[in-house]
Amino acid sequence: MKQGIHPDYRDVCFVDLSNGFKFVTRSCVQTKETTKLDDGRDVPLFKLETSSESHPFYTGTQKSVDSLGGRVEKFRNKFARVGIKK
Repeated sequence: MKQGIHPDYRDVCFVDLSNGFKFVTRSCVQTKETTKLDDGRDVPLFKLETSSESHPFYTGTQKSVDSLGGRVEKFRNKFARVGIKK
């Protein structure tokens, strides 16, 4: 490999701000903060708004749009009175 052209690929700690869930994986993301892990290593820290631990799709709390009625039904209900002439 050529020297100096590749990004810094290293262990990074990602933390979910909504519930405090942390996980360590390898990444090239640039960070300004670091954190100390349980094993004593200092690793870069990247803060996430959501992760698989808090996202509704992965946690099963997602609402299905189909159960609320289809798009055609919503349109018909919304504009049912628009075309009626007296």
